[in-house]
Amino acid sequence: MKKQIAIIAVFIAFFSLNAAAQQVWTLEQCVNHALTNNLQVKQQMLLVESAKADLLQSKLDLLPGATANATHGYNYGKTVDRYTNQFATSRVQTNNFYIQAGVTLFNGLQKLNGIKENQLSLLASQQDADKMMNDMSINIATYYLQVLFYKELVRIRSNQLDITSQQVDRMKKLVSAGTMAPGDAYTIEAQYAVEESSLIEAESNLEISLLTLSQMLDLPTAAGFDIEVPALTIEGEPSLVANPDQIFTYAQEHMPEIKAAEYRLLVSEKQLARSKGAYYPSLSLNGSWGTGYSGASQIPDAAIAGEPYLIGYAINPDATTYYDVYANSLEYTYKTKAWNDQINDNNNQSVGLNLTIPILNGWQTRTMVSKAKISLDNSKLDYELQKMQLRKTIQQAWADARGALKQYYAAEKKVNATRESFRYAEQKI
Repeated sequence: MKKQIAIIAVFIAFFSLNAAAQQVWTLEQCVNHALTNNLQVKQQMLLVESAKADLLQSKLDLLPGATANATHGYNYGKTVDRYTNQFATSRVQTNNFYIQAGVTLFNGLQKLNGIKENQLSLLASQQDADKMMNDMSINIATYYLQVLFYKELVRIRSNQLDITSQQVDRMKKLVSAGTMAPGDAYTIEAQYAVEESSLIEAESNLEISLLTLSQMLDLPTAAGFDIEVPALTIEGEPSLVANPDQIFTYAQEHMPEIKAAEYRLLVSEKQLARSKGAYYPSLSLNGSWGTGYSGASQIPDAAIAGEPYLIGYAINPDATTYYDVYANSLEYTYKTKAWNDQINDNNNQSVGLNLTIPILNGWQTRTMVSKAKISLDNSKLDYELQKMQLRKTIQQAWADARGALKQYYAAEKKVNATRESFRYAEQKI
């Protein structure tokens, strides 16, 4: 029973995959799938997330910085103990605890300009993502139209081949009846062979264009992949609604590649301002706290009475003789000062202002400013190049559209003339 269920599940999965593979894709589905699943688009979105992280970090850099460290160690041999300032010759245990914090009060507005720079970089990165999506949509639409073109071409050449095949059969009958020469049949057969080759070529091009489109969608296989042929109707007389200059005026305010170049120009300006900030002095506020413990820090523990010792003489009451004066000696034992007591006694705090004035650093700041100016000039040129390229693209697209419109008018006239000729031929029959 379990084996039968497994076999049925395999067949269901197979037919489900086959049904999915036979899906007919619309242009909208192709574009949405590519924008959602394309790996290059996902990579670009990761760059946007990275730019967001850079912006957040530049804002967090305004916060005070703090570090803490703790050590635990043993010293062997002769050394000067840092807490007793005395030589220690035996093994000494030490503990040190230290916290330091600081905040930059002024550094030539470098951090603030860095925040603005990262904000603009984020906007530029988002525009780059929009441009990639636009390019992806245009490429999908282009290959979608190419597939439609070859579909129509295959249909036309297939119909033409059917007509020629009928002519071949008719010619063979006429040759058999003796009303036509065999050479006429050979001519029709040669025409049939040429048209059959054209059909095979069109079918091959259709297969390749479908494969290319499926690869742009990052589909695992092109088997069963097909697109929907939309029903197109053209009502009235088609025309171009705007000239290239009007289109360019609108496009340069909305196209993401232009906005990205504009943001990068502003980024370069902020980079230059940040570089110049290195000329100014920097002022920071710093504070610290520290304490520690040393095994060499000793305190008296107890006193033990020893042998009396002579400390001097005293005169007797008769003022003629003297007697010895003794004192009791004390021997002390020592113990290591308690850990908590040392931590409290060795407590140390500090606070201060640190002013750094740049005087000479090997012309590094001047070189950095010079390179920032060069980058700014390059960003200006790139901005102009992007606008120039956009203008050329619009002019070329407008010229192509105008040429296609003329071809449409010419084809329409040809269709009307052919229709009238066919109608006239039917009336004569």
